[in-house]
Amino acid sequence: MKKLILIRHAKATHESGYADFDRPLKQSGMQDALMMAEVLKDRSIVPEIVVTSPALRTLTTAQIFTEHLQLQPSQTNIKIYEASESALVNVVNNLPNEYGYIGLVGHNPGISQLLHYLTGQLRDVPTCAMALISFDNDDWRSIGNEDGHLSFYDSPKG
Repeated sequence: MKKLILIRHAKATHESGYADFDRPLKQSGMQDALMMAEVLKDRSIVPEIVVTSPALRTLTTAQIFTEHLQLQPSQTNIKIYEASESALVNVVNNLPNEYGYIGLVGHNPGISQLLHYLTGQLRDVPTCAMALISFDNDDWRSIGNEDGHLSFYDSPKG
């Protein structure tokens, strides 16, 4: 059984002067990421590893989660940045099979689209929202359309 927690990056600045890839988190975004990492810790639903887009806002979000949850530093995958639904499905299908529970930190609209594709559920996915999807599959390569069950969802908005 595989588990995937989708995490949308925390709130980032929209100030001019930053390329999209280099937008940093706002202070409120850092606080939200810490709060949501604590939610996972309190519920004992901590992933084994975290894979993230290398954009600054996702990388920083992932770093807050990995440090708070005492995980190894996150792995980056450029294919997550500005990824379409099909690109993210490909990322999921190529996750390292030795891990049963992986966190994936990415961007919208891709994270929302992936959640819908994997579970059939339409959800609003605000910044720093988390969606835990459980699969009966034992191989990441076999995961496809509506194979997952949404077993936990939360966001800083409540």
